[in-house]
Amino acid sequence: MTTELMLLGWTLVLALGQILLTALLRDQETGMAYSMGPRDGAAPPPRPVTARLQRAQANLFETLPLFAAAVLVAHVAGREGALTLWGCWLYLGARIAYLPLYAAGIPVLRSLVWFASLAGLVLLFAAILAP
Repeated sequence: MTTELMLLGWTLVLALGQILLTALLRDQETGMAYSMGPRDGAAPPPRPVTARLQRAQANLFETLPLFAAAVLVAHVAGREGALTLWGCWLYLGARIAYLPLYAAGIPVLRSLVWFASLAGLVLLFAAILAP
């Protein structure tokens, strides 16, 4: 297994962790009866941290398919190298840093870290598309 595929695997672990963390906090807010029921009634609004984690999760899921596809295309096409390695590390590292920054409500640094994750994607795309 290549390092890039391993980093993709760890990114998927991060995604699962975000799902579980957000669900845990939301369950604490709504109660287990609501969470395990049909959820037909309106739930109370999420607390600020839970809402931020929900948005961070949605944000990850916007770029995760692109990241996964790029890693897999690079692997299948034999285009793995320095660009893909740096791109994967940058994407995963930025996504890990992004989560607590977003949860804490830190605005500017959070956005800079988000751009760093996009830079990781750009490195992957460059590796795939370079002649």
